[in-house]
Amino acid sequence: MEITVNTTMGEMLEYDMGIAYVLMQCGMHCVGCPSSIGESLEEACAVHGLNPDDVLAAINEYLDSRETV
Repeated sequence: MEITVNTTMGEMLEYDMGIAYVLMQCGMHCVGCPSSIGESLEEACAVHGLNPDDVLAAINEYLDSRETV
């Protein structure tokens, strides 16, 4: 799965629950909030004042490391 800033939080978490840890480390502590599931990564980052490109880079770093283990 290719994750972009337009991917919803729900789609990401359904793909890999480990992404929840990455999001929490970036400052998104409401990962389990029902209203966040339909938000895109970009929308969720805007709510938290985060740069979506930085968060996406952290997610991709996690996914890349997972695939090489």
